[in-house]
Amino acid sequence: MNHLTPRTQTDTQVDSTDCRFIQHQWGEVCVPLHPQRLIVTDEITLDAVLALGVKPIAAGEQNIAGSRGKQFTGKLDGIASIGKDAQVNIERMVQLSPDLILGLYFSPEQYSLFSQIAPTVKFDYNKYPVSGWWKYDLQDIAEVLGKAEQAQAALAQYQKRIQQLREIVKQTFGNLEISISRFYAGGANPPQFDTIYSFAGGILQDAGFSAPSHQLQLTTSPDILSMQVSLERIDLLDADALFVMLDPGAEENFKAFYQSNPLWQQLNAVKNDRVYFVDSGYWWNGNILAASAILDDLFKYLVEGN
Repeated sequence: MNHLTPRTQTDTQVDSTDCRFIQHQWGEVCVPLHPQRLIVTDEITLDAVLALGVKPIAAGEQNIAGSRGKQFTGKLDGIASIGKDAQVNIERMVQLSPDLILGLYFSPEQYSLFSQIAPTVKFDYNKYPVSGWWKYDLQDIAEVLGKAEQAQAALAQYQKRIQQLREIVKQTFGNLEISISRFYAGGANPPQFDTIYSFAGGILQDAGFSAPSHQLQLTTSPDILSMQVSLERIDLLDADALFVMLDPGAEENFKAFYQSNPLWQQLNAVKNDRVYFVDSGYWWNGNILAASAILDDLFKYLVEGN
């Protein structure tokens, strides 16, 4: 299914045969049929284009989580950084002379600037269901790049692995409640649990796992992707198994203020040795490569390690 609207040459007065018009969130743009110097402004888009077999010349990095996680292992050689996705380096982008710019998060003001550098497409993830929006995003990006078949193949492989995991979960565990938490570096932000509407939460739902009932009671709206948890209510993180996302530099803070605390030691997941530490660089957000890396972790810790 196409989620963006291409317009063929016959619909326009444009004589050029090396681009086609795409209608996107903020307008219409003629996209090169075979872009050679692609820039992506965020890691979610980077994840998608690499999965589609397209290598950009440069990409933005995550602003508020681990950057360049293991989903990118062996895939980043020759890809320059244009800085954090919240404020990419415009001068660097100009120097790189891109022929196409793609991204999710930039503002109307940034779009205006980017469009003066190269044809720019802004993807709108808000128009899709909260859970699993990244699958539609992958298809939108594939439509722009002419890689629809590659997107369908990647999603089919994901679904095949999901089905395998669902069958194992059903046979091995019956119903297994899993909690996903995130710990930040420093003490400014308390930890949080991610809901079933978050990126990783949606993948766990796909795989047949349940969220703890005490979390479901607090997060009835799809608008709630995560909820902060005070030390006194650390029990809200508890479940049969707990996956702990650690941001870069968060390990020291986690060990000092939480892991050594008696309240932490009382969690059933801790008592049963079912706490698993993972990288926020791919658990917090991403696309098909990050989703596949999360499935790797689920097979590793819950199937192979069971």
